[in-house]
Amino acid sequence: MTIISYNVNGIRAAINKGLIEWMKETTPDILCIQETKAQPDQIDMAPFEALGFKSYWHSAEKKGYSGVATFSRREPDKVVVGCGIDKYDQEGRIIRTDFGDWSLLNCYFPSGTTGEPRQSFKMEFLDDFYKWIEALRKERPQLIIVGDYNIAHTEQDIHDPKGNKKSSGFLPEEREWLSKWYDNGFTDAFRYLHPDKTEYSWWSYRAGARSKNKGWRIDYQSVSDNLKSNIQQAYHLNDVVHSDHCPVFMEINL
Repeated sequence: MTIISYNVNGIRAAINKGLIEWMKETTPDILCIQETKAQPDQIDMAPFEALGFKSYWHSAEKKGYSGVATFSRREPDKVVVGCGIDKYDQEGRIIRTDFGDWSLLNCYFPSGTTGEPRQSFKMEFLDDFYKWIEALRKERPQLIIVGDYNIAHTEQDIHDPKGNKKSSGFLPEEREWLSKWYDNGFTDAFRYLHPDKTEYSWWSYRAGARSKNKGWRIDYQSVSDNLKSNIQQAYHLNDVVHSDHCPVFMEINL
C-alpha cells in the first residue's frame, strides 16, 4: 500500500500546475490532500475517476479555505467526516476512511502564524485531537494519521532552529505535544526509517527558501506502534512542485 500525503495549497491551482498528470505518473494507492481550498462541486472529478480514484471530501464552510480530500483506488468500508467538534469541523480538518481492520485519517492541523487567537485555537485543537484519538484507538487500534501537522518536531526538522525558537510551528509547547504524541503509541514513519536524515516538506515562498533548501518538516505520516514494523519506505518527494509543500510518501504492508 502506497500512501502519499500532500498539502497542495489549493487543489485548483495544483491542477493547473499538473497535479493530475503527476498522479498518473506516480500511481499512489491513496493520496491524502490537505488545504484543498475548494468544495467538491468546484472540481471536475472526471480526470481523477479516469485514473481509478474515488474521492472523499471534508471542505470548510468558508469558501476558499482549508479542507481535506482523500483519493483512493480502493473503496473504503466506512467514511467518517470530521471529529464531532463543531469549531474544527466547520474548518474541514479531518476525514477518516476505514479499510478492513485499519483506519486512515487525513488531517490538516491549524496554523498559529496569524497571531495569538489562532495560536490559542491551535493549542486547543492539539489537546482535543489527542483526547479524541485516545478514544478512537479503543475502537480502531490500527491507525495511520497523515497530513500537515504545522509543527516541526526537533531541531533536525527545521533549517534555523535558533532563529525560529519563538515562531509558531516550533514553539516549545507545540514540540512537547508532538513528543508526547510519539511517546504514546505512534511512530513517525520517516524518522523511524531515517533517524539521522534531514529532509523538509515545506518552504516559505520568500527569499528563495526552496531553492536554498531552507525548509521545515511539518508534514507527517504517523503510524500506530502496532503497525510500525510494516513500514517499508518513507521519504519526501522534494522535486514535486505544485505547492509550497512537497508530497510525503510511505509504503506500508497492510
